[in-house]
Amino acid sequence: MASSVEHTARRPVILCTGIAVLDEVFRVERFPSADMKAMASEFAIVGGGCAANAAVTIARLGVAAGFAGPLGGPAGQEPTGDRILAGLIAEGVDCGGCVRVAGAASGLSAIMVDAVGRRTIVSYGDEQLSLVRPANAVGLAAAADALLADNRFPEFSLPICRAARARGIPVVVDADMPTDVADPMFAVASHIIFSAECLRAIAATDDLAAGLARVSRHTASFLSVTEGANGVYWRESGVTRHMPAFVVDTVDTLAAGDVFHGGFTVALVERRGIEDAMRFAAAAAAIKCSRFGGSRTAPTRADVEAFLGARA
Repeated sequence: MASSVEHTARRPVILCTGIAVLDEVFRVERFPSADMKAMASEFAIVGGGCAANAAVTIARLGVAAGFAGPLGGPAGQEPTGDRILAGLIAEGVDCGGCVRVAGAASGLSAIMVDAVGRRTIVSYGDEQLSLVRPANAVGLAAAADALLADNRFPEFSLPICRAARARGIPVVVDADMPTDVADPMFAVASHIIFSAECLRAIAATDDLAAGLARVSRHTASFLSVTEGANGVYWRESGVTRHMPAFVVDTVDTLAAGDVFHGGFTVALVERRGIEDAMRFAAAAAAIKCSRFGGSRTAPTRADVEAFLGARA
């Protein structure tokens, strides 16, 4: 990516690093119980993974996006990785920072989405991918105005995060996978946005506001947590604030959190205030929830502006 994505006066560059998978998504009326079968009313094969979905969102919002992460390989011989990359490139995402691992398989997920938009996910990931490091972390960070990292492949993402913080650019960490409060990814983040599941596991409480307060004792990073239809919480000047989610007819929540992270990071590089950034990101996520198909139905900038304009 360092050589193929360049700064311009008009468009900042956001690099996303972490996981990319291929999602096979089935829309069902209800989740089948054990030993039962279900017929799907819709089916889609789409790119997935926290960081990859965020990169697609960023590109659709009109900001230059890159993705760096480990995939199975080699190219031309591992069709899942080839398909993941082709999908990202078709969305305008620069994938020059990807590393193809010979003999490894790229990640796959089988996903069912029910009639009210909830999803259940079964994923496969090759352990070899978790050991990969980037070839040039400093070069990748040097080409970006902001970094968005999930915490699925810390061996790969952490060196890039450190290089980005050394440059003084925002480092937004998508805390999706439960770890612990001493996670090195959290130490290098300027902004941490937790999933509700992750924060509850780390803070050992169901109370999200209390969870943010507990984590705040261990880091100076900006802290936030998303909870789907219950909206988003964040810490500001020592106080926990809350913004309700936009009300939409929910069809599919798959990738909604990733869309939120992408929208928030776009708002950061555009120097919006925190509340405005939260509103922009929440609008993008809400639009996505109203559409079936995971990241392939992430909104455009025009979609978000029209959505917010109608609710001004």
